[in-house]
Amino acid sequence: MLAAMSTSPTTDQVEQPPIHVQGLEKSFKQLKVLRGVDIDVARGSIFALLGSNGAGKTTVVKILSTLLKADAGTARVNGFDVAAQAARVRESISLTGQFAAVDEVLSGRENLVLVAKLRHLKAPGTIADDLLKRFSLTEAGTRRVATYSGGMRRRLDIAMSLIGEPPVIFLDEPTTGLDPEARIEVWQAVKELAKGGTTVLLTTQYLDEAEQLADRIAILHEGRIIVDGTLDELKRLLPPAEVEYVEKQPTLEDVFLTLVGAKTEKEQR
Repeated sequence: MLAAMSTSPTTDQVEQPPIHVQGLEKSFKQLKVLRGVDIDVARGSIFALLGSNGAGKTTVVKILSTLLKADAGTARVNGFDVAAQAARVRESISLTGQFAAVDEVLSGRENLVLVAKLRHLKAPGTIADDLLKRFSLTEAGTRRVATYSGGMRRRLDIAMSLIGEPPVIFLDEPTTGLDPEARIEVWQAVKELAKGGTTVLLTTQYLDEAEQLADRIAILHEGRIIVDGTLDELKRLLPPAEVEYVEKQPTLEDVFLTLVGAKTEKEQR
């Protein structure tokens, strides 16, 4: 989990997409990972970057969060250029990676208080209590994180990323390794982020996750965005489903009911 204190956007920043990517390219030696990626994410929305393992999703997130430099193209986050204004970008974002970055020795509340203090925020205890309540962790707040389930750890991790109220949050495969119940818990937490006005870009390889969460979905394949739209728009790319009639073979129950029914009818005549 990487985050910093938020910065208030100017009028120009509010008018432009909080995440704007154009022609992004990145190679590792001879391997071309990104081949010209274009993305625009609307403020206060959930944008899902969908793709298989190795498609380049994490590379995009690392570039947008200033952890990696692009070879070509431009990217702006909250109105700041990720290459020329990296410090301002880091003040505007939070990044939650594929594994929860929480201290298992501390309690959930202590983790939150620690991060708030590191960011020199006033009333860290109040901030911690508010976030515990927001993510349904109040009862578990005084317990050591080592006793938390996977879903609880991930929710705490996301809660920690909200300290300082960053306007943009990157979630890199937030439900990797979680069981179905824990995934639903995290999905609810992500939906709450967008309701509060936070812009969320999440990467995932799970189709149902993108379907459940995203306002818009982009599919990254072989380093390029091959489609970008709402779920309904993506569905309309396929031809309408054809109705096929398949001959139904009778079951033993059908045979029994038919024979018994016919015999009963004959006997009643």
